[in-house]
Amino acid sequence: MTSHQTTQTMKPATAAKKLGVYLEATPAEFQEGVVSRTELSALQADPPPWLQELRRNGPHPRPVVAAKLGISISGLARGGITEALTTEQIEALKAESPEWLQKERTTQAEVRKEAVRIKEKNAERGDQSR
Repeated sequence: MTSHQTTQTMKPATAAKKLGVYLEATPAEFQEGVVSRTELSALQADPPPWLQELRRNGPHPRPVVAAKLGISISGLARGGITEALTTEQIEALKAESPEWLQKERTTQAEVRKEAVRIKEKNAERGDQSR
């Protein structure tokens, strides 16, 4: 019996998410086709100029915007940011440092501290059970 291995493909939206780029800003041929795992690996290993440009200047998808601002995606929504932003817009927002952004950064810092505390507590429990 000969096994025929089918190429795994993904929708452009999934590939864009894995690449960390905003789908609507990608070239039409990327948006209209399907992306194989091999093609995705090639794009990650040796990004073409359009991908380098998108990663550098945007527009960036909300998860990337949130990470660059140091807040959660929910924090973006609470701050009224619902669309993709360019690197320039993100930098302007950082420079402006509105009250909502300061509050969200504080909240995010507290969430991270709590996550570390819980992780350490669980590690201690693991040590004690041995």
